[in-house]
Amino acid sequence: MRERLMILGAGVMQGPAIKIAKALGLETVVVDGDSQAPCVSLADRFERLDLKDKEGITALGTSLKAQGGLGGIMTAGTDFSATVAWVAAQLGLPGIPYEAALNASDKERMRRCFQAAGLPSPAFVVVEAVPDSGFSPPFGYPLVVKPVDNMGARGCRRVDRPEMLSSAVTDALRFSRTNRVILEAYMEGPEFSIDALVYQGESHICGLADRHIYFPPYFIEMGHTMPTALNAASAEPLLAVFRAGIRALGITNGAAKGDIKLTPQGPMIGEIAARLSGGYMSGWTYPYSSGVEVTQGAILIALGRPPQSLKPVRQWTSAERAFISIPGKVRTIHGMEAARSVTYVKDLFLRIAPGSRVWFPENNVSKCGNSISAAPTREAAVNAAERAARLVLIRLAAPDSETEQFLASGIGDPVFPPAAFTIPESMMSLLATFPEPEYKQAGMRAPLEKSQVVLLRFQPLIESAVQDYTGRTVPESLEAVRSLTGLPLPLREGGADTADTLGEPGTLVLGRRFWTALIRGGYQGAVYMVDTLGPFHS
Repeated sequence: MRERLMILGAGVMQGPAIKIAKALGLETVVVDGDSQAPCVSLADRFERLDLKDKEGITALGTSLKAQGGLGGIMTAGTDFSATVAWVAAQLGLPGIPYEAALNASDKERMRRCFQAAGLPSPAFVVVEAVPDSGFSPPFGYPLVVKPVDNMGARGCRRVDRPEMLSSAVTDALRFSRTNRVILEAYMEGPEFSIDALVYQGESHICGLADRHIYFPPYFIEMGHTMPTALNAASAEPLLAVFRAGIRALGITNGAAKGDIKLTPQGPMIGEIAARLSGGYMSGWTYPYSSGVEVTQGAILIALGRPPQSLKPVRQWTSAERAFISIPGKVRTIHGMEAARSVTYVKDLFLRIAPGSRVWFPENNVSKCGNSISAAPTREAAVNAAERAARLVLIRLAAPDSETEQFLASGIGDPVFPPAAFTIPESMMSLLATFPEPEYKQAGMRAPLEKSQVVLLRFQPLIESAVQDYTGRTVPESLEAVRSLTGLPLPLREGGADTADTLGEPGTLVLGRRFWTALIRGGYQGAVYMVDTLGPFHS
């Protein structure tokens, strides 16, 4: 009988673990609360159990031991390392102490461990309810609010002023299973992700990546690049702090994933989890860049064996980039095959489908998809991943109240979600005076021919260097609009002095409304605006 391995989670992030375990000749018993999880079919045996159900999973493990044995239990990319440790301890399997897993799962315990060890970590305070109006954090503003027991940046946001605190804590409480929220002093500086395998107390670094975080007050990772652009001398202090954090938490055998910030005062620990990373790092970008399957090493450690050689066999760069959407309902998705065909693109992951509701992301699980590349040079890898992300076009259904509300908010206001394009005040002033034709219906055939729709040229924007969320320029955005709508949209010269000649019968002339929608919502906003005017004959 083959040796068995229990894997918690049947999502995309656990796919590499299931595949590699089977390639090692192991029988995989995969547990997830969702019988429709994307990697259920990969398992030799699937059991539907809530991953918080320690007793139920222990009972399953006991049954497996009685039916021929169970060699180990592990997870990757989930926040259930405490369940893994609990079950391992109950069944006498290899693993870290349950208390160590709690240290790495509960942000309050984590901070106290770092504090006791004298490690650089932000000041903090824990609350169990929304603070009253007189509350004043001991470390001042800005600060970061997050649930103590969740991952993926759920319920996490920056707070710059006292009046922002109440809504941030309320949101974080929604994502906490224990109704506790941690307030931390904000750490300024770039952020890095680190993976490690830990065997008999020794940490083996398996990837240091640059994280690309955007959209305050939230912390949305729009991608990462592996390996980091830091040189070895600059990276070593980050790694030293990470290793010390692993020891402080008590992680002795297993995996560890850290988020470390390089602040003006030096490296500071964001978080360290007792598992392999999610976000496509341990299962994709590190293997692509180094040739080392860190997941295989984690599996061997879970079985009580030393990991095999972890020395990189190549020095490539792998880049992961996300693509997102403005609020609405997905009508159609275009460009997937074109994105997959980009040179050096290895994978394209889609989290949505026609009919899905989409939102501008407030955490790292509400993005629409991801592209992953691998190339001999950093420039080639980054360009490939970013180009693939730009090629995926998401058309929203019209009408839709959430899309309407998003597009109606001011493009120059400091609002969240932000506008797709950030333009200077001078251009906003020009936009305010740009013509908006009155659409005269007399003599028009309904619906119009597509060739009868023209666009007033807003040259300052077209010639500018501004880019949208994924690096798409204005000319590229116009081409996306033409591609999705099928409208040629020839550009017509226009200005305030020609406004009286616009909108003549039989022609639909797009002006200020179109450009405002493009600036606010990118190609999606402009397409939505056009779709509210259609339909058009071909």
